[in-house]
Amino acid sequence: MDIHEIRAKYLEFFERRGHALIPSAPIIPENDPTTLFTGSGMQPLIPYLLGKKHPVGDRLVNSQTCFRAMDIDEVGDNRHTTFFEMLGNWSLGDYFKSEQLPWLFEFLTEEIGLDPKRLYVTAFIGDEKNGIPRDTESVAIWKWLFEKNGIDAKEVALGSEADGYRIGMQVGPNPADGQGRIFYYDASKNWWSRAGTPEEMPEGEPGGPDSEVFYDFQTPHDKKFGNECHPNCECGRFLEIGNSVFMQYIKQGNSFSLLPKQNVDFGGGLERIAAAKNSNPDVFTTDVFEKLIELLEFYSDGKSYDDSRYTGSFRIIADHMRAATFMIADGVKPSNTDRGYILRRLIRRAAQHAISLGCAQGQEKENELVRCATLVIEKYKGWYTKLGGEEMYETISREIWQEEKQFAHALEQGTREFEKMTTGTISGEQAFMLFTTYGFPLEMTLEMAQEKGKSVDVMAFKALMEKHKDTSRAGSGQKFKGGLADTSVATTRLHTAHHLLLKALQIVLGPQVKQRGSNITSERLRIDFSHGEKMKPEQIAEVVRIVNEKIKEALPVINSTLPKREAEKLGAQQEFGAKYPDMVSVYSVGPEGATKDNPQFEKTFSIEFCGGPHVENTGDLAGIRDPDGSRRKDVFKILKEEAVASGIRRIKAVLVRD
Repeated sequence: MDIHEIRAKYLEFFERRGHALIPSAPIIPENDPTTLFTGSGMQPLIPYLLGKKHPVGDRLVNSQTCFRAMDIDEVGDNRHTTFFEMLGNWSLGDYFKSEQLPWLFEFLTEEIGLDPKRLYVTAFIGDEKNGIPRDTESVAIWKWLFEKNGIDAKEVALGSEADGYRIGMQVGPNPADGQGRIFYYDASKNWWSRAGTPEEMPEGEPGGPDSEVFYDFQTPHDKKFGNECHPNCECGRFLEIGNSVFMQYIKQGNSFSLLPKQNVDFGGGLERIAAAKNSNPDVFTTDVFEKLIELLEFYSDGKSYDDSRYTGSFRIIADHMRAATFMIADGVKPSNTDRGYILRRLIRRAAQHAISLGCAQGQEKENELVRCATLVIEKYKGWYTKLGGEEMYETISREIWQEEKQFAHALEQGTREFEKMTTGTISGEQAFMLFTTYGFPLEMTLEMAQEKGKSVDVMAFKALMEKHKDTSRAGSGQKFKGGLADTSVATTRLHTAHHLLLKALQIVLGPQVKQRGSNITSERLRIDFSHGEKMKPEQIAEVVRIVNEKIKEALPVINSTLPKREAEKLGAQQEFGAKYPDMVSVYSVGPEGATKDNPQFEKTFSIEFCGGPHVENTGDLAGIRDPDGSRRKDVFKILKEEAVASGIRRIKAVLVRD
């Protein structure tokens, strides 16, 4: 099975069980200034897991594209990737453990065909101090499922990960006692809340136990990771392929009570399930990366993926180019800040490893990294339609090639700087300067130093890097202040202004204008939109005039749930490249006098597929009341209009006191 077949089987399996298919959110979060990337399947659904009603129902399923920047340095082993797809199904106060676990087991063993003897599971051991019992419900269900398949599912209470390396797989002290099948871990491994463990959770925070499924590749245990093996061991024998979170508790004071509505949140790694189906622990041998590896071997001056000296480089290039392709498709371009910095790091790290493989670098547009991106586009464009089209291909190819050319120039300058370092040891400060100024990764500095018979003060370099990371994190936290965007009145007002702005752009520039990305904080809104040239001052002025006119008209803003086809017939604007379920949430603005029961769609100023939140009336954009009771007189203003990519413009705008 390739990933497309596995994804389709999963979505169809849960659709047959009453789940509504929802689209993957972009990996660039919309209206969430607290994080740079979508890092999990549940992240876009947090408001609904916390109680907000979802417009399509209480049972949801999708496959979510994710990116985790913290895993960049982990890529190179056989299982870590920065970009991945997370298969997810959710119950919002509907079914619970007795449905979720049997369905998951059925999907893995019958739909995918995994051998149940290769599956091992974990559960929460309980927290006596906080009065949270052991999750015996999940364990009883797992025991029943295994026993139906002739498997004696013995339990082992491990506790912490460190205890796992000490106790191992055995049920008792004697080998004759047999190995366990179900393993209890503490809150550090088998508890979920946004705040961490029960001890770390504030009052009012929901959370609950989770139950993971691991696939056993039956490879020998490597004792360098610990004396004994266990499901969470890093030796590579076991690979986590799915996790069911059961959000059932809420913290009240120093104790926990059951939530009135208990949710299920499942996430399963698509690429990892494919690796389990192949019974090969190396995710880079799946069809996801197969053609990428073959292409790199062809252009790599005779080097082979199977040669352990080069395996890591093949994996890094393949992973980073897949991630870079999706980032650029979502509107990111290389830069020295925020998401752009992460993208630049991915491309340059891939370029560095391409050099080590002997691949040509930056000489022509159709080079090896661009060819990798082309293969990614071809692999995914059937499902993720935003990757399709000549314009998108040109944008992705150009951004990668131009970044590679800049990197080649920086390497040339950095090499000249390196040659000036005449001492026998390259200091941490010198290595850090080569990295920050010329983009030299530490690996490249070490390689050049070795060729010259020099050493590098690696410890000092790493200390400077940690300080640099801490500063960057602090800066990012300062920039994206204000908490979750959908809880802020100011952010909600700007979200509604965003809708008015998109419609105004279409009126002034033409109906071909489409949204290509957005970010809204409590301080400003940002929209990326398709348009081939710089806006003229009179066009910007007219857009501002239209938006402020609609604010003065105090038009009702109405949320409706409609069949997708009906919303499309009404001309509702859609997010570029997104897939939508059969029933969708739309927000319409105007006309005067419209109500939820009588929205009068044919006369609306604007209508968009959107989950909210919004103000109830555009007049609210004129401001909230000041402490003295007077109404503020805020107006809409555009701060900046600029290019972000070929055919893509960006506007930053605010609501400010007139």
